[in-house]
Amino acid sequence: MSLRLYNSLTRRTETFQPLDPACPTMYVCGPTVYNYVHIGNARGPVVFGVLAELLRRRYGHLRYARNITDIDDKINAAAQAAGVPIAEVTGRFAAAYREDMAALGVAPPDIEPEATAHIDEILAMIARLVEAGHAYAAEGHVLFAVGSFPGYGKLSRRDREEMLAGARIDVAPYKRDPGDFVLWKPSTSDLPGWDSPWGRGRPGWHIECSAMAAAHLGETIDIHAGGVDLQFPHHENEIAQSECAHGGRIFARYWLHNGMLTLGGAKMSKSVGNIAKVRDLLADHPAEALRYALLSAHYRQPLDWSDDLIDRSARTLDRLYATLRDLSDIAVEPRIPDAIETALDDDLNTPRALAELARIAGDARRAGDDASRRQAKAGLLGAGLALGLLQQPPEAWFAGGADDDGDARIQALVDERNAARKSRDFARADAIRDQLATEGIALEDTPQGVRWVRKRS
Repeated sequence: MSLRLYNSLTRRTETFQPLDPACPTMYVCGPTVYNYVHIGNARGPVVFGVLAELLRRRYGHLRYARNITDIDDKINAAAQAAGVPIAEVTGRFAAAYREDMAALGVAPPDIEPEATAHIDEILAMIARLVEAGHAYAAEGHVLFAVGSFPGYGKLSRRDREEMLAGARIDVAPYKRDPGDFVLWKPSTSDLPGWDSPWGRGRPGWHIECSAMAAAHLGETIDIHAGGVDLQFPHHENEIAQSECAHGGRIFARYWLHNGMLTLGGAKMSKSVGNIAKVRDLLADHPAEALRYALLSAHYRQPLDWSDDLIDRSARTLDRLYATLRDLSDIAVEPRIPDAIETALDDDLNTPRALAELARIAGDARRAGDDASRRQAKAGLLGAGLALGLLQQPPEAWFAGGADDDGDARIQALVDERNAARKSRDFARADAIRDQLATEGIALEDTPQGVRWVRKRS
């Protein structure tokens, strides 16, 4: 099997071949930590986390970096509004981000660099750009000269006139070209700052990722990933400054971009206000249902987020976990089916992988002999493992926040109903069924007997 990925740089689906087959490298743009993240911010970590695990299985090792942007004008504004140092804001929301991602089943990256810990690397990269004539100092700022890089625009494929149309509005007088972007900017006494050859100041956003990627993954990395909204200008600027700082060497060989989440058909955005924070969603819905929903559409396509999508995901997981509960008498080791690996090899085709997961579950429900049941359960658990699903005991899923005593009581009622039916006491059996229904418990007949699930609204 060979992994094929859609490369945004070439606009083609290409076979992935890492520079070092013993250890591929991947960089994913992480959060700017000034508030809780919304569910759109979680799509990249979830999907590219699936890719990270696939790469580890395929190559044995991976160096995966996902950064934390902990110096930014929005962070400064939040800290000033709260009257606290920026570290208090960034520390709080970086911790919240890690908690939210962990709840969604996102494993931590190998490396989580923070911008403020890489000021020396940022200053060194800026100095190389100035020395090579790709950047210039002006009024306490240092700016990248886009005209010095002929390849500018090769990722986004935007026409230069189109790229500069908006930039001509309120162009800073110290810019030589409207498209030049900031690498370093001055800080007033009330703002965080660091000493530099160009005066006390702080880095621009774009240079941070270039410096951190080079520091931890090298001058050329295999995969750079992030949201499609970052393609321009952030990723375009990363390419320009990185390749100019490193003598023209390719910055990233494969560019992957996930589509945006929409809410009611409009792009989810903090600035617009139509967001669903991960923290709030976790308070109202099972975390695994949120993860399933994020994987339900191909990562490059937009995904319209809704309560209905979450509920449908939860109901699907009900069926999958009920199947595992029916197989609880069998102990097996997970085995990732070839069909799942093939789906993920097809540019991370998670909808196809989820369809295969459902098919495997159907086979498991129809399995009659022990050998078939063992094979089906191993495949079902393995398919879930590849997608970060079905990794908790069925009892924990169905508890849904209820205590074990509540589950035991429900099971006792189901057992009593089964006994009543066998003794032909149908009045009692119907009464128990009605009682369970009022509690939101549905009974399902299966080849292995009657099972119960909590109904989703």
